[in-house]
Amino acid sequence: MKMKILWMYHDLMDLYGDKGNIQVLKRRCEMRGIECQVDTCSLHEEKDCTDYDLIFIGGGADKEQGILVKDLLARKENLKQAMDQKSFVLLICGGYQMFGQYYIDGDGNRIEGLKFFDYYTQSADHKKRCIGNIVAECELEGRKIRLVGFENHGGQTHGVKTPFAKVLKGHGNTFQNGYEGFYNGQVLGTYMHGPLLPKNPEIADFIIEKALARQYGKVELVSLNDEIECKAKEIMIQRCLGGK
Repeated sequence: MKMKILWMYHDLMDLYGDKGNIQVLKRRCEMRGIECQVDTCSLHEEKDCTDYDLIFIGGGADKEQGILVKDLLARKENLKQAMDQKSFVLLICGGYQMFGQYYIDGDGNRIEGLKFFDYYTQSADHKKRCIGNIVAECELEGRKIRLVGFENHGGQTHGVKTPFAKVLKGHGNTFQNGYEGFYNGQVLGTYMHGPLLPKNPEIADFIIEKALARQYGKVELVSLNDEIECKAKEIMIQRCLGGK
């Protein structure tokens, strides 16, 4: 088997070590004998998104989003074609915001989004910045999973109809919102940095399965020894939640 990943704007959208998500996906594929091809795509580079099983955009600050928005909007039809052909999409922070209607940055500038989904983002004042460790719980195809991560965003995302996870500790889409991210079965958007996947191997494997399904249908991955990763996550959960 082979999985092809397109890492978009790798040189602009890599806030808080989001490249670690790509490294984890690649490594967990290789450990199972699955070939993993990672291609990058930045400004003015020609890539056909429909060639890829997984499309990834990481997080970035207002400046980076303003730089890439014209290029991203020019790829809207190609991205839609990829999603229509069942490519899975993973979006972190700024990437997540830009698949919505718009983003109003800290200076009041309106950055148009791809408008694939109804949600929109507005920058809050500094008193309502969402920052710190976050613990959340999601349910993916009948399985409940506790997640840990780190959030640091001034943007407050409203109008999310299908959140990714319920917040147990932290903020989420908006200040003390109670729900985090967006997930519709094919596109997963989240504010969880850290990066997300090294801390949550179950989510990494879930994304690999969804990406491989584009070519191979339902795939059951060989189990890996995640004892160290799971212990580290449990320590962080206990630190944040105590006995809850």
